[in-house]
Amino acid sequence: DFDPHHFWHWSSFGDYVQCVLAFTGVAGYVTYLSMDSALFVETLGFLAVLTEAMLGVPQLYRNYRHQSTEGMSIKMVLMWASGDTFKTAYFLLNGAPLQFSVCGLLQVLVDLAILGQAYAFARHPQ
Repeated sequence: DFDPHHFWHWSSFGDYVQCVLAFTGVAGYVTYLSMDSALFVETLGFLAVLTEAMLGVPQLYRNYRHQSTEGMSIKMVLMWASGDTFKTAYFLLNGAPLQFSVCGLLQVLVDLAILGQAYAFARHPQ
C-alpha cells in the first residue's frame, strides 16, 4: 500500500483508516513535543495557511489541462473570490501576521486566475 505510484489506491478502507490514524498520532506527538519551539509553531502555522491558500490550484490546473471550465460554477468561484478578498482585507487592515496576508493574496490571485480562465475559455471554446 505504500508504493508511491499506488499510494492512494488502498486495498481496503481499514488500511486507509490505519494510515490516517498513524499519521495523526505521529503528527500530534511531534507537535506536542515541539510546542515550545517558536520556529516549529510558526512553520506549522504557515504550512496550514499555505495549504488553504492552494486549495484552488488543482481546479486551475485541471482547467488549463482541459482548456475548458465546463461544469464549473462561476458563481461558486465568485463567492470564493469575494470571501477570500474580504478575509485578506481583514488581515491587512488589522495587522495580522505577514503569512496570513501573503497567503490571502495568493488565494485571491488563484481565484482571479480561475475567473480569467472561465472568461478566456468562454470566448475561445475548443
